[in-house]
Amino acid sequence: MRPIVVVGAGIVGTTIAYQLQRRGKRVVLLDKAEPGKGASFGNMASIAVTEFMPASRPGIWSQMPKWLLDPEGPICIRPGYLFKLMPWFLRFLSASRPAKVRELEAAGAALCLRVHEDLAQLLKDAGLEHMLSEQGCLSLYTDEAEYRADREHIEVLERFGFAHETLDREALQALEPALARQIGKAVLFPENRSISDPYQLVMQLLERFKALGGVEHKGEVVGFDQCDGHVAGVRLKDGRLIEAEEVVLAAGAYTARLSRLIDEPIPLETERGYHTQVMTPGISMQHSIIWPAKAFMVTPTAGGIRIGGTVEMAGLDAEPDYRRAQVLVKRARQALPDLQVQDTSEWMGHRPALPDTVPVMGRSATRRNVWYACGHGHLGLTYAATTARLISDLMTGQQPPVDMTPYRVNRF
Repeated sequence: MRPIVVVGAGIVGTTIAYQLQRRGKRVVLLDKAEPGKGASFGNMASIAVTEFMPASRPGIWSQMPKWLLDPEGPICIRPGYLFKLMPWFLRFLSASRPAKVRELEAAGAALCLRVHEDLAQLLKDAGLEHMLSEQGCLSLYTDEAEYRADREHIEVLERFGFAHETLDREALQALEPALARQIGKAVLFPENRSISDPYQLVMQLLERFKALGGVEHKGEVVGFDQCDGHVAGVRLKDGRLIEAEEVVLAAGAYTARLSRLIDEPIPLETERGYHTQVMTPGISMQHSIIWPAKAFMVTPTAGGIRIGGTVEMAGLDAEPDYRRAQVLVKRARQALPDLQVQDTSEWMGHRPALPDTVPVMGRSATRRNVWYACGHGHLGLTYAATTARLISDLMTGQQPPVDMTPYRVNRF
């Protein structure tokens, strides 16, 4: 019997492969690079169930000049990439209509409301419960003006019933003494917990996948053998052909290059994200923190603390601009004045971004045995267990627990 071939060995693809193998399928997991070394290696380790709001909001068009002119801003578009980005950006603007925003919020919330149920089951089955923290995330505000500027976000969370607690300066200092006294207010999101090491989570799931009989291959996909509306095999750059009963495309920001090979273009871009990993920070943190006004996040993970944030639109092939990582460190030290930036490493990775922020999950509209799981943006780790549950249900003939219509590939 030919196997299911899952293309993409990041957190999403590896989790799907593991779940399908557990359900008795024969699975081959394929990636052109080492497993877990893409966006999954450098994400902010956050199970960010409160961050599902679509990036495009009413009035967003007025901010575009700032994105072009401020290389240190929260969103930066490299001028040389703007022309290529325009078709995607027009769809992004279309997603900012108020009625559309409400629809997209509901689609994101439907996934986030079941994230912890699916994640808890995944970690229990794999014996990895210890990798999920007990602490949540603190959203920081210098004063009431900053808090009011973020109020729309909090109101959306209240509408969908996500837990949160407002803290004054004294309560905040009691939770995280390393925070600067200038921060006068915070909101605690207790369900925005974090993973102790996101790369190791991928590797542990991969190990369990192989222990169940799953097969891992390294190779770059350059084509598909196609016949009568389905894919019969996956062709690799080195000349190998892997026969396939079904194919799952879960290659993150690179999925669009693969989908074009089966005549199914997807408006998938890359939000290039940066982080600095600090292994000797000189401070102790229990919670992750995010400062919306300054567009950065800090998470205790991977044996130290990780500082990341912002979005750069420059495509898959441009060289990194590590000045963006350095700016984030400067901002983090405003929140954590005793932070020691020693024993560090910098990283840039490609978050897969769709213009409406909602992932693509489900069957191809052009090839009946091809499935998609891509476009998760900055919520790949957050959505991974739920995506694997939904895709596995679809592929094994079970009814998924959510309506899959909003995530269809041909919605654009």
